[in-house]
Amino acid sequence: MTKVLLTGGSGFIAAHILEQLLQKGHNVVTTVRSEEKAQKIREAHPDKNEDQLKVVVTGDIAKPDAFDEVVKTPGIEVVLHTASPFHFNWKDPKTELVDPAVNGTTGILKAIARSAPQVRRVVVTSSFAAILTEEKTSDPNTTFSEKSWNPVTEQDMHRNPPTAYRVSKTLAEKAAWDFVKDPANNAKFDLATINPPMVFGPVVHYLASLDSINTSNERIVQLVQGKWKNQIPDTGAASIWIDVRDVATAHVKAGLEVPEAGGHRLFTFSSRFSNRDIADVVKKNFPEYQDKLPGDDVKGGELAPEDKRYKVDNSETNSILKIDWIPLEKTIVDTVKSLKSYGA
Repeated sequence: MTKVLLTGGSGFIAAHILEQLLQKGHNVVTTVRSEEKAQKIREAHPDKNEDQLKVVVTGDIAKPDAFDEVVKTPGIEVVLHTASPFHFNWKDPKTELVDPAVNGTTGILKAIARSAPQVRRVVVTSSFAAILTEEKTSDPNTTFSEKSWNPVTEQDMHRNPPTAYRVSKTLAEKAAWDFVKDPANNAKFDLATINPPMVFGPVVHYLASLDSINTSNERIVQLVQGKWKNQIPDTGAASIWIDVRDVATAHVKAGLEVPEAGGHRLFTFSSRFSNRDIADVVKKNFPEYQDKLPGDDVKGGELAPEDKRYKVDNSETNSILKIDWIPLEKTIVDTVKSLKSYGA
């Protein structure tokens, strides 16, 4: 079995990666930012000893040396780097969003190159945010694929919160590719990136509360709490999605199971969705929420018309990973079931 370093282990995606790695018998070293988060992970896996699951507190990932010590753990062969902030509750996008994303990525790559020459592959969690071009999201003649790059620069981060997030993911991913391509960095490993859009799916059992739900799933919480009862919100430009369990599978496959994934951006998505689709699934499967759900006469939430909708192509990713993507209805049903245990 393989020894894997998984950063950001308490995150939404990373928690599912951790579950899959442990189920497959791999040994995992995972990092978190606080002892409180570390303890929750240990408590969730009481049957694992420290050889099988070691949880390390690294603190602020924006510090260049945040991962210097943990990469020295003997025997690590694969690194799955998921740690990066995704929220809009910041005051300064550079110090609270862009710097942690970029410094966290370059910091861990430098640490691996310097201290862990046995690592053969690094997988970095990027995003559709690093693929799309904001000005083209309503252009039916634009097709976003693995070859597409968001043209934003650091100067764009003050435009609005979604743009700031896109800047953070784009610059972090570009920094990763630039690092491995530069011979001066002496990287013995190769790189793959995972670029998912909206990520829905069940939450793991050590979520602190509904207040700490991941950003993508927030809309499902709002729906079952009755906040869509009188109007379904606009779906927005990010009208493609993927189940978190499929994102986790993509990381595990790209990191450990599919050698040819190295050197590739992997654009992982299932299909298009609309907020109205989500509402319809919940209405069909959870009659107990009937009083909180929008009625048939409530407007909103539809997909943009086809002549105002970009196209997407992830055929390269599909041919490499060969994942049968989980359908929307199963994802939403499983998500709502998982939220019930938190009082939703």
